[in-house]
Amino acid sequence: MAVDQRLEQLRAHRNNIQRYRRLLTNKLSELERQFIERRLAEETDAARLLADNILPISRQTPQVVNNISSSGRVL
Repeated sequence: MAVDQRLEQLRAHRNNIQRYRRLLTNKLSELERQFIERRLAEETDAARLLADNILPISRQTPQVVNNISSSGRVL
C-alpha cells in the first residue's frame, strides 16, 4: 500500500478518534458510553498500529495518537 493511502487511513482514524471524543462529552447512557469508549479504543489501536508501520519516515507518532491512554481517555 502506498504511503499516501496509509496517511489517508491515518487521517480517517484521527477524525474518528476526534468524533468519539466529542461524543463522550455529551450526556450518554452507560451502554452508549461503553460502546463509544470501545470504538475509541479500537480506533486508537488501529491508528497506533498504522502509525508504527508507516512512520519510519519521521519516527514520531502523530500527536492525536500519543495523547490517548489505553482506555481511550485523553491524557
